[in-house]
Amino acid sequence: MIIEPKTRGFICLTAHPKGCEKNVLNQIEYIKSKPTKNGPKNVLVIGASTGFGLASRITSAYGSKAATIGVFFEKPPTEGRPASPGWYNSAAFETQAHKDGLYAKSINGDAFSHEIKAQTLNLIKKDLGKIDMLIYSLASPVRTHPDSGTRFKSVLKPIGDTFTNNTVDFHTGVVKEISIEPCSDEDIDNTVAVMGGEDWQMWIDLLMSENVLSEDFKTVAYSYIGPSLTEAVYRKGTIGRAKDHLEATAFKITDSLKAINGKGYVSVNKALVTQASSAIPVIPLYISLLYKVMKEEDIHEGCIEQIERLFNERLYAEDLQLDEAGRIRVDDWEMRDDIQAKVLELWKEATTETLPEIGDLEGYKTDFFNLFGFNVDGIDYDKDVDEMVAIPGLQE
Repeated sequence: MIIEPKTRGFICLTAHPKGCEKNVLNQIEYIKSKPTKNGPKNVLVIGASTGFGLASRITSAYGSKAATIGVFFEKPPTEGRPASPGWYNSAAFETQAHKDGLYAKSINGDAFSHEIKAQTLNLIKKDLGKIDMLIYSLASPVRTHPDSGTRFKSVLKPIGDTFTNNTVDFHTGVVKEISIEPCSDEDIDNTVAVMGGEDWQMWIDLLMSENVLSEDFKTVAYSYIGPSLTEAVYRKGTIGRAKDHLEATAFKITDSLKAINGKGYVSVNKALVTQASSAIPVIPLYISLLYKVMKEEDIHEGCIEQIERLFNERLYAEDLQLDEAGRIRVDDWEMRDDIQAKVLELWKEATTETLPEIGDLEGYKTDFFNLFGFNVDGIDYDKDVDEMVAIPGLQE
């Protein structure tokens, strides 16, 4: 079939297998030239199919020849209907990894559930024995609690006051004001239940109790802080409360891993175009201005560059460079005073008319469509493509 992008709001409803494959192969080539000295050998990635999770799997496999197990929740293809992009990403990664003699297997299902945790545990025991790294990179908007069966849904709202600021519809380029009403206490609790650290802790507790974590084991979850511009709706809003909980969980995990000298970390990463960030008001306008500034300074990074730097300059280097709250910071270039000052100046000038000149809206749009395998250099989108792509190491 010929697959074209079909969008609804901040979501693309289709994905292109060849475009997704090319994206993955490009990331693999990038990492091949930047190996990780003394990197991980057996890695579990929770949320392994897109964004930072996918980049973490690629960096582990091709930076240090690690065996990887990926857990994700993706929609498989059916005749005449493409799969979700994460399905095609995982298929491309595993196909190439197997060609290159690397162990790579995947589990598709709800990572919050006891069933998927048990299936993953059994696979580790059967094939790897123990793991020395777990990456936690889930970005689900909903969670069904495995014990109570309660379904929680996260929300993106400010706490206390209505938030009003500018945003951009990146499809049309129209800059407009948006207001978001404040949350309820229940909204905060629900968002923490979905995006906080409870599930990360559950994974670690299970794997530790079953003795499948190796000596000096490391685990990392991903977070974001961002600038003053987005603070009210992000870091000081409902999602910020969830991130606070996630970051506090890292210390609890480290404490629970003392017997094996294990460590739990949170890595604060830079703002990037992801399926999740595209849904956050204000963020698309901020990112389009940030991209312009960082590209001019030649310090722009995508997911793969961020994770390569996390592995090579932080996790497996001598100096983690932890901040005052004990977090790893690879958002350091984004948050430089000179970068933020320039973005703030541009923000004051941003209108529908000025944005094409002062921002990088085209870069934002390209990155957005790249997530779904579109607008990728070297792909002929007028050609028929087989949507029925299998993931070779998928466990049933």
